[in-house]
Amino acid sequence: MATLGFHIALEFVARRYGQPGPITVEAQELIFAPHSGPLLYGGLALTMVVLTWRQRLIAACAAVGIDIVFWLVRLIVGADMNFGNGALWVILGIAVLGLARHTGRERSVLLKGAGLGLLLVFGHKTGDTWLLITSETRPMVLDQYVAAADHALANPSWLVGQLVEMTSPISSGLLTVVYGQLPMAAALVGVYQLRHVAAERRFPAHHLVRTFLAIGLLGPAIYMLFPVVGPLYAFGPDGGHWAVADIWPNTLPALGVPHPFPFDEITPRNCMPSLHTAWAITLFIHTREGARAMRWAGTFWLVGTLTATLGFGYHYGVDLLAGTVFALSIEASMRAFARGWDRQATLMVSYGAAALTMLLVSYRYLPTHMAAHPWAFGPLLLLLTGSVVLLYVRTTRQWGPKATPPSPRPSKAGSADPQPELA
Repeated sequence: MATLGFHIALEFVARRYGQPGPITVEAQELIFAPHSGPLLYGGLALTMVVLTWRQRLIAACAAVGIDIVFWLVRLIVGADMNFGNGALWVILGIAVLGLARHTGRERSVLLKGAGLGLLLVFGHKTGDTWLLITSETRPMVLDQYVAAADHALANPSWLVGQLVEMTSPISSGLLTVVYGQLPMAAALVGVYQLRHVAAERRFPAHHLVRTFLAIGLLGPAIYMLFPVVGPLYAFGPDGGHWAVADIWPNTLPALGVPHPFPFDEITPRNCMPSLHTAWAITLFIHTREGARAMRWAGTFWLVGTLTATLGFGYHYGVDLLAGTVFALSIEASMRAFARGWDRQATLMVSYGAAALTMLLVSYRYLPTHMAAHPWAFGPLLLLLTGSVVLLYVRTTRQWGPKATPPSPRPSKAGSADPQPELA
């Protein structure tokens, strides 16, 4: 009910600015061409973790069959071509079947599976609405402050931007896929973590999707406090006449007294902190618990996402530090919610929040000092971020996995003995 109320509120806010909200956009995707087919099928994959293998095959075939019908109709009438409607229809169908044909625990599991898939999809639409709100309500941006503070880190966005330009189109093509399909990668890792739900008929206390959604919900609130558009727009060609100068990534910005300046009402103020960095770090953390191939994939996605955020000019280096601290604080709090709060959890989350506040305050009020003394402030920024990483690692290692009794085997008669809940 809280989630529904939040989306209804966003719907009203979006319509106030003349745009459809997340509920309207998702309802349109039942019929019209979806904006992201892979994301919808990622949501279906999460939903299918509650189904048996036979049911998964039926659901997948139904989704593909519905998409083929939509594709043929669009081809005949000349409409926009895309896929994903079938996945959304099947997710909603599973929810309807759970309500209409099941009761008790089975109904709860089916509804949770459908809700998990829909939350992944709605989380993306909610982010789009948040970005609209930032561009409409924050006419002044603080990019000059962040660019000055970035001198303490040797302006990594300019350096990586030049590297991507020199190695394009191979590097840019690969990084575009990595950057754009991060939600799909998260869905696949979530499916891996939830692979035993169909047998156990319950969800684990904590998994990647929970943290992913929490980051997407809370992160845009900081966008409102610290509006930044990024070097590609503030100092690059995509900013048009709103840009301070067209110098990214070939010429470093000149040092001076920073000040807020106006920007258009279209470009999102979605840089501080870097949520793509936060999501990639969370993905990396959760893949540490998987097989070797998954660990390598998590590392690849982290490195690729960090390179893309800088190389495409979407973020400054200091954005990535703030995103790192933000991600570890949210991940620690979500783990604490799952296992119970204790002194270590409170210390970790409090220290992470304090470190994030220190970073934001320093970017806003000390950028000229940071630019003038990079050999002092650069190591301090890295040391502060590293201390949060170290505290997170020590805290989670102290928690450790909870011991659980082994699940009993089913009786030979085929009776469905209840399985104990696993931590």
